[in-house]
Amino acid sequence: MISYFRTGSRADYILNFFIKLSVSELLCGRLDQEKEVVIALISYMFLETHLHTPMYFFLFNLSFIDICYSSVFTPKMLVHFTSKKNIISYRGCMTQLYFFCCFGISEAYVLSSMAYDRYAAICNPLLYHVVVSPKVCSSLMLGSYLMAFLDAMAHTGCMLRLTFCDANTINHYLCDILPLLQLSCTSTYVNELVVFFLVCINVIVPSVTIFVSYGFILSSILCISSTEGRSKAFSTCSSHIVAVSLFFGSGAFMYLQSSSAVSMDNGKISSVFYTNVIPLMNPFIYSLRNSDIKLAVRKTLIRSMN
Repeated sequence: MISYFRTGSRADYILNFFIKLSVSELLCGRLDQEKEVVIALISYMFLETHLHTPMYFFLFNLSFIDICYSSVFTPKMLVHFTSKKNIISYRGCMTQLYFFCCFGISEAYVLSSMAYDRYAAICNPLLYHVVVSPKVCSSLMLGSYLMAFLDAMAHTGCMLRLTFCDANTINHYLCDILPLLQLSCTSTYVNELVVFFLVCINVIVPSVTIFVSYGFILSSILCISSTEGRSKAFSTCSSHIVAVSLFFGSGAFMYLQSSSAVSMDNGKISSVFYTNVIPLMNPFIYSLRNSDIKLAVRKTLIRSMN
């Protein structure tokens, strides 16, 4: 069996505070309500025909990944906290690691696909439905899930070849790659090479796609003469920019640090946000500023009242 926490670090007490906050929200029904919002958002995009557009197709996939992503850790984390038995089996740990990698990587590629969608909508509005056709959308999502599946298999497969020491306490609240490598009694050289190679691909490809897309978007917006037109174009991208900043920002804070104990402790705090908070925030980020979603909700409420 593998236990999650090493006690005594400052970060564990801070992390416990956030977990207590999550437990309090769960007891008050807030986390359940937030997941209901995610499910409702998926339902609206599936049922309402005027939401069957490329932008909402990508948002549908992002919402699906978010609810799966947060479900990998949150229930187990809350059970551990309430029972005060921070234990997970070896198989359970490897399973959690696989889905953590799979959903995290797929979200990065979905966000980059959404950046391409925004580029096509602003820079090529007349050819939008040609450039972002249903076939292109399906290919982008298939590629995102395929990359996530293969990369998660590679990370988990390399982890299964390691032998872990008797000191089997993970310095984290989840089965992440770096904390698990610290427990290995055997050489982790191959694992580190695989992590370096795949992380480079999964960071560079989405990042370059997003930066290049927004480079073209910014140049197109600056060419718009009217202030109202510029404001409308910026508002179209604002929700996606916020989601990208939160996801990649918190992830970078976790992984772009040294592997020292202090960095690992700080990373545990940031990981609470990108594994639990951000997946639950994304639906609100996209829906609260979206008139189409508000219209769909209004129609649904009117139909239910009648």
